[in-house]
Amino acid sequence: MRSTIRDMGETIITAVVIFLVLQGTTQSFLIEGSSMEPNLLQSERLLVNRFVYAQAPFSLFGAEEYLFNGPERGDIVVFHPPTGSETDFVKRIVGIPGDWIDLDGESVYVNGEKTSWVDVSTARRRDDYPVQVPPGEYFVLGDNRRVSVDSRNWGFVPADSLVGRAWAVYWPLSEFQLFS
Repeated sequence: MRSTIRDMGETIITAVVIFLVLQGTTQSFLIEGSSMEPNLLQSERLLVNRFVYAQAPFSLFGAEEYLFNGPERGDIVVFHPPTGSETDFVKRIVGIPGDWIDLDGESVYVNGEKTSWVDVSTARRRDDYPVQVPPGEYFVLGDNRRVSVDSRNWGFVPADSLVGRAWAVYWPLSEFQLFS
């Protein structure tokens, strides 16, 4: 009897610890809109890894340092938009600090090289290209650039606005996919 109660207690404690770890490191996110089509569709649900971009508590060289990998080109990220909206946005990182971004009305160029990310038409919304991504900020675009409101509209996204990186589409089950 005593070992049964002990086993149940250990199971409950383990389940609570796992639940708390998942709550602290992941977040569910609902896709609203079509700015990331065809990769992410309206009403899909994402799991977002909030821990992957955790910043180190100290910096050796004065630059931002991350406990794991910092944000990279191609990452699909959830972030607090600079527009002041209370709804977080999901977009793809196209430019990291130091990159030069240019748009010619059709393609996106990063450091002079044409990118191959999804859309075939990327209209300029301003004429001040090329731009250099400042330290501690990121240039983000939606994959469906015809309808996306992104860095072309409001500029760069500060690192401290990043919530995390998309980890998986988990709903609907028929659309399940993991992101690398």
